[in-house]
Amino acid sequence: MIKTDSIAAQGGQMDLLLGVPEGAGPFPTIVVAHHRWGLDPFTRSVVERLNANGFIAGAPNLFHRRPAGEDTAESIKFLEDEEIIADLKTTTAFLQSQKQAKRGAEGVMGHCMGGRVAFLGAATYPYKAAVMLYGGSITIPRAPGKPIALARAPGIACPILGFFGKEDKNPSPADMAAIDAELTRLGKKHEFHAYDGAGHAFQNFKDDRYREAASEDAWRRYLGFFRETL
Repeated sequence: MIKTDSIAAQGGQMDLLLGVPEGAGPFPTIVVAHHRWGLDPFTRSVVERLNANGFIAGAPNLFHRRPAGEDTAESIKFLEDEEIIADLKTTTAFLQSQKQAKRGAEGVMGHCMGGRVAFLGAATYPYKAAVMLYGGSITIPRAPGKPIALARAPGIACPILGFFGKEDKNPSPADMAAIDAELTRLGKKHEFHAYDGAGHAFQNFKDDRYREAASEDAWRRYLGFFRETL
């Protein structure tokens, strides 16, 4: 069963959606980085499906430093990478503290904005696996003078599985190619999949851009990936 919990984090209390499978475990843990819409029904559904497949999953509210009820389009403007990284580490530690957790079997994943967050996590924490779904703005600075997320790629220590839509604009096919080229240059283990007829948010069943065939293929692939690596 999925519940909302609250944990102490940098900057104050942070809510998160938590799913722990029934049974003694041990179960691998996966941090789910939400998309621009926050802890909405789609993000909850991702936690639920991971939970149903034998993973402890937790989605932290990365907007917890912002006023309650603020439009997430405004909240996202104030996200700072170092604060995001701190929240990922806090959430990972909390998930690993669950008595049913498989120690050290730590993964991270995310959609859209959360795909970029998952990339940051893979580059700054020793996760065993990372899944990035149409993570945008990895190749461009989020604000003037800020480093691009791709510049952190040398720190990646785990395999990355990435999913993209060929009709997406951010990340575009050119963005995917640039990320692929840099990870290849650095010798980072990764595998990318791009879907015909799909754009951004192709996994979000709440969005008109949802593409069931692409979504289910991605689910099949990354559930298998997590089972193999965690």
